[in-house]
Amino acid sequence: MDAKKIITAAAIVAAFVAGVLFVTAGANIFGSERAVLPASWADGSTAIDDSDVNTQAMAFQETFTKVSESVNPAVVQIQARRTQERQMRSPFEGTPFEDFFQQPGPRQFESQALGSGVIARSNGYIITNNHVVEDATELSVKMFDGEMMEAEVVGTDARSDLAVIKVDGDELPSISFGNSDEVKAGQWVLAFGSPLSDQLSNSVTAGIVSATGRLRSMGQMGVTNFIQTDAAINPGNSGGPLVDIQGRLVGINTAIVSRSGGYQGIGFAIPANTVQRVTRQLIEDGAVERAYLGVRYRPAPETLIENEGLPRGAAIIASVESGSPADEAGLQEGDIVVAIAGEDLQEFLQLGNAVAQRTPSDEITVTVDRNGERRELSVTLGTLNDDDGETESSESEETPSSESMMEQLGLSMRNITPEIAEQLGLEDTDGVIITEVDRRNRMIRESGLRARHIIVRVNGQPTPDVDTFQSVYADIEAGSPFRVVARTPEGMAFVTSLRKPAE
Repeated sequence: MDAKKIITAAAIVAAFVAGVLFVTAGANIFGSERAVLPASWADGSTAIDDSDVNTQAMAFQETFTKVSESVNPAVVQIQARRTQERQMRSPFEGTPFEDFFQQPGPRQFESQALGSGVIARSNGYIITNNHVVEDATELSVKMFDGEMMEAEVVGTDARSDLAVIKVDGDELPSISFGNSDEVKAGQWVLAFGSPLSDQLSNSVTAGIVSATGRLRSMGQMGVTNFIQTDAAINPGNSGGPLVDIQGRLVGINTAIVSRSGGYQGIGFAIPANTVQRVTRQLIEDGAVERAYLGVRYRPAPETLIENEGLPRGAAIIASVESGSPADEAGLQEGDIVVAIAGEDLQEFLQLGNAVAQRTPSDEITVTVDRNGERRELSVTLGTLNDDDGETESSESEETPSSESMMEQLGLSMRNITPEIAEQLGLEDTDGVIITEVDRRNRMIRESGLRARHIIVRVNGQPTPDVDTFQSVYADIEAGSPFRVVARTPEGMAFVTSLRKPAE
């Protein structure tokens, strides 16, 4: 056989063998038999034998899975449709043709907001955030199984940012409530919801409680109290539940702190005890009744706290509403609240939060420092109305005594003339007005005293003019602290402490 025939035969045999191998491989890949891949394709060595895995770690992982399986059926996605008006600007605005063309009026646009919620009662009551459903013209709820249901608003509460909506249903899975007062920093929590997109419903994230008792003043809206967590919360998670590792609700996700608009590790939830108190009233009464004290207050200055050994969260009563529960109990402007219900204030906003956590007719003990003496006052709280608030210069020549005060205390002051009183809207000329402060002086900088504040008492004695101020100041022992009561330009009482320089 010549060489040419030998080569041809070898090629035929090789092609036949290759075909058989291809068919065999094809049967393994596309057929029902399992493919056998070369060991070199994936020769990993990271898997740990089951016997070597810590049983506690496996049990912990299983807990997360069980909580997710238990809670998810009670979590819903909320789609809120809103109708908005937008003023359309004329394309000829600012041109010579502007007067010849009528500007179009406002046009209506529909937008859809995304949020989350959790079923609180098996007959269809759902808890969410007020800002999720506010101004909605149509509400749709997507259940865990994908079913879409129409919902109606039962009640909303802007102060707490909570709302209750309802769908038609019976024997729906509902969330169990935990006690948020027992929540501690460092404990594990899971957040549920629909972050960023309606395609991401029933997402679960895990983290810890970063802090509790995050208080924030909302002005006329009062004080809010949050649980802080690092469990991932994003837009769309609002209204979803934050639960502990026993599947109990400890909070309703409501806000994040972010410079990018997305998750950066700081999320906030409304405590479950607040949620339960508010939503129960919304379901049963359609509105929320809140306790009312009737004061405005501010934090005590650092110098006052330091010089007189007050709790770091001491709060100064700036004004007392006439006829309010605080007025009837004997609270006065200038009182320094040092404790509520027997517990020292560590943050001045605890005063507003303590009232917010109670209901009308509750009695609360307020401990105040008045002119250096402690007093306990029992207050029967009233009912907060919508219009109630629970919150919380003359270029004249200085006198020689004022110059002396600038040297010693870092304050320049003068008597209040009738012209100054008229300019500032004051009813009388009693008091000493501060005209300048030395910001380089640490004591003055931390005292809170500012230009245009009016000093009315020093060391417990009235100071209707600069001469009286000087006389009272002269009797204070060198190196001793003394209390100063002033009024702000808005007429609010202000208390601080200064120290007379040692000789």
